[in-house]
Amino acid sequence: MADIAANTGMADAAGAAAAAERIPFLRRLSTKLLILTILFVMTAEVLIFPPTIANFRMQWFEQRLSTAAAISLVLLRADPGPLEDAAQEDVLRSVGAIAIAVREEGESQLLLAADMPPEVDEHVDLDNLGPVSAIGRAFDTLIFGGDRVLRVYGHVGDSEKQFELIIRDNDLRRAMLVYARNIVLLSLLISVFTAGLVFFTILQMMVHPIRRMRNSMRDFADQPDNPGRIIQPRARDDELGSAERGLSAMQSQLQRQLGEQKHLADLGLAVSKINHDMRNILASAQLMSDRLRAVHDPAVQAFAPKLVRTLDRAVSYSEDVLAYGRAQEAPPTRRLVRLHQLVEDVSELLGIEPDGPLEFINAVDPALEIDADADQLFRILNNLCRNALQAMAADASSAVVSRLTVSAERMGTVCRITVSDTGPGLPEKARQNLFAAFRGSARSGGTGLGLAIAQELARAHGGTIELVESVGGRTVFAISIPDQPVRLDDVRAAMRNSG
Repeated sequence: MADIAANTGMADAAGAAAAAERIPFLRRLSTKLLILTILFVMTAEVLIFPPTIANFRMQWFEQRLSTAAAISLVLLRADPGPLEDAAQEDVLRSVGAIAIAVREEGESQLLLAADMPPEVDEHVDLDNLGPVSAIGRAFDTLIFGGDRVLRVYGHVGDSEKQFELIIRDNDLRRAMLVYARNIVLLSLLISVFTAGLVFFTILQMMVHPIRRMRNSMRDFADQPDNPGRIIQPRARDDELGSAERGLSAMQSQLQRQLGEQKHLADLGLAVSKINHDMRNILASAQLMSDRLRAVHDPAVQAFAPKLVRTLDRAVSYSEDVLAYGRAQEAPPTRRLVRLHQLVEDVSELLGIEPDGPLEFINAVDPALEIDADADQLFRILNNLCRNALQAMAADASSAVVSRLTVSAERMGTVCRITVSDTGPGLPEKARQNLFAAFRGSARSGGTGLGLAIAQELARAHGGTIELVESVGGRTVFAISIPDQPVRLDDVRAAMRNSG
């Protein structure tokens, strides 16, 4: 019942989280995209509207001037004589003008006229009307027109005559308002239609894949240890396809790292369970080793201090393995260390038989000193040497040379330690995950913690560990430890005190 209640509670929590993540319609990316598309298209139409309305006004004038020109040419070629008033009114009404005139060689001739206004409000020269001026006058007519008298004149076609019209702008303004209304309605229709096409296209191409990635991230966060929660990238060669592949790789890597962290946690739990009993056993061994100091046997006296140091280090290692899973290593306490003697201590702990098949060579100059933490450097060398011995022991043969050599040289302020063996070399998988815990082991059943710990300790000194060479019959690791930098202020203070 408790499990059922817990599962029900988790399901309710997941449902509440999903409900909390539902985005309101107006705040969705697709809705914002739709609104922005409409606004952008309308903005484009607004920018297009001024030259369009000015062009409409020009065409309106040109159509009427062309009609007036045709009438004028007919009147000029017909028999002279004035038209009757009714006929003049019919002709002028068809053109929408008050008067029609023609100018040739500087002389103006009035052909038709009705009730002439006392004055003209605006003169429109169609031959010399620029685009900026046309836009300004079009908006002036659209906003303030309706009761003005205009004089419109210009050439028509290839004719050398200049034709003139006197008209009122009320019909022009009415036509411009109708045209503007149609433009607005058409622009709105185009905007909605274009926005709809863009909306559904972007919805399929971008929004749905983004939602898919968002849902994958949310589901992966709920169950990061479930391989089914990793997104399966689709065969796309665009940016979203690359993003899906990157997300899939990141989730896979994160899942592996979480598995390794769980492994570390399990290791820490297991070590913590046995740590108490192990320390008690080692403490008993330490007590017995202390009693060996009272034995007045030269061989025992020579062996007892080494046994005590070995037991002390065993206690320290058990604590370090436990600490590895929960905290960083302590900062190194650096001192000048005789490296030759430290390598000798490592060889004694390795337990190599003098007459055995494995040979250990300490090629470090006895006078060489290194600025390092003795215990941490001991652990680095011990891990590397122990890995080399285990590799050579697994490939041992009476005719095969099994030799482990530790050498060192100083290059300026850097001490370079070389650990080389004649083992079979590292496999490809071990080289690819060389310093990764639980993945860099070269032997079956190994944890790979040795090299990971060694690298962490070397970095704490500001140094590095690198695999120089690994082929059949030769594997070489190099450890570079720089000297501790000296602060200039401390040197000056020491010089002043000594002076």
